[in-house]
Amino acid sequence: MGTMLDMTQTSLGLDWTSKRTRKREFLDEMERVVPWAALVALIEPHSPRAKMGRPPFPIETMLRIHFMQNWFTFGDQAMEEALIDTPLYRGFAGLNVEADRLPDAITILRFRHLLERHGLALQMFAMVNELLAAKGLMVKSGTAVDATIINAPSSTKNSSGQRDPDMHQTRKGQQWYFGMKAHIGTDLETGVVHSLVTTPANAADVTQVDGLLHGEESDVFADAGYQGAAGWTRAKVNWHIAMRPGKRRALDTSTELGRLTDELERVKARIRAKGEHAFRVIKRQFGFTKVSYRGLAKNTAKLHTLFMLGNLWMLRKRPQLCGA
Repeated sequence: MGTMLDMTQTSLGLDWTSKRTRKREFLDEMERVVPWAALVALIEPHSPRAKMGRPPFPIETMLRIHFMQNWFTFGDQAMEEALIDTPLYRGFAGLNVEADRLPDAITILRFRHLLERHGLALQMFAMVNELLAAKGLMVKSGTAVDATIINAPSSTKNSSGQRDPDMHQTRKGQQWYFGMKAHIGTDLETGVVHSLVTTPANAADVTQVDGLLHGEESDVFADAGYQGAAGWTRAKVNWHIAMRPGKRRALDTSTELGRLTDELERVKARIRAKGEHAFRVIKRQFGFTKVSYRGLAKNTAKLHTLFMLGNLWMLRKRPQLCGA
């Protein structure tokens, strides 16, 4: 006689091994759009080769594990345990279900350090964007610039007894934050993030605008925090910057000029939303709401990886990208 669980499964007609969960669907979609071969070829020259003992795990296996860490916010130890516990993750990584050897936390950590040491996150970000541009998925006629705060631990209860010196506190409205800022330039047509700059949280958004333009755009859209942006760059572009909130609230919408000005602000806000969507993907879809490491360098590498994967995620339904 089967167990109560067995009988329940049978009576409901469910096959748990083939059920299409949201996580399985997500991994299937990313399987189709990530250019695995090109990324592996980029990493391969930097990958060490074992001269004796057990051979290292394939680069693609380690890259797939690294991406799952970014998608599902796993630390190194948590990722090791997830591979042990979850056949879905082992299958995506290309590991045999009956494998007698799985990557441990140290192996996973070493692969991340390899990517950091050689600046490969930035190179992968650039390579994927080149691929998207070649497929017509980055138009480059206009850019939206924006920034967001990424929180960091403000406690000094750690081995050094100090807060992260690369982070800083800043005030937004009536709230104080401690951490870093991610500044991005986004393609107006497709929402693809083409540029990233990171700073401590107290850096003014407008000071970083020159690093967010690729040089081919003719129009740039930004929120009210970018007032005076033209003075921070040599680029000759048309700036479309939001009116300051207080000034907009003072508009007299009973007049035709007031109504037209208010409608223009609404249009600019809808266009700027392309950049805000990229932040939603990394924060809500991928769960990156606080820094993962100490220091700007490691977190910048992670952000390059997240925005690269976010670009692919946002465009996953485009026919040009399938089979990339």
